[in-house]
Amino acid sequence: MPYLNEILLVLSALLIVAGFIFCFVPILPGPPVSYVALLLLQWSGYGNFTTDFLIKFAIVTCIVVLLDYLLPLMGAKRFGGTSRGVWGAGIGLGIGMIFFPPIGIIVGPFVGALIGELTMGKEFAEALKSSFGSVIGVLAGVVLKVIVSGLMLFYYIGEVFGGG
Repeated sequence: MPYLNEILLVLSALLIVAGFIFCFVPILPGPPVSYVALLLLQWSGYGNFTTDFLIKFAIVTCIVVLLDYLLPLMGAKRFGGTSRGVWGAGIGLGIGMIFFPPIGIIVGPFVGALIGELTMGKEFAEALKSSFGSVIGVLAGVVLKVIVSGLMLFYYIGEVFGGG
């Protein structure tokens, strides 16, 4: 197919930018989108990544995606949350992601943890502390995604403009 390499290059450029943006706007998870951009760049012939490099970034991408879901729960637990508060944060995260993105990603775990803690009979101030822990977990996930997608963007630019 004529111009296939150029088409892959343009598509990979769009995806590497989208992957970085998706770290902040949760339409799709940013690091996997960024990783697909690296793969497309490699397949286009404009990238010269080693297999070892691609495998390591695949593993890091999977870990960051997993942590992105676990950190709000871990944050709620770390700040004194009960199992019901942790479950509430998880349910709130799911509802927030599906029905109220992007703000639901922060508000969902917060409200879920708060409701979970209050149903356990905790005082409002104590329940609020656990809820803030879930928000800190969400923000930690965003930071991790930005770091990983930012690294992929850095390597992408190095391959395209640095000549490998």
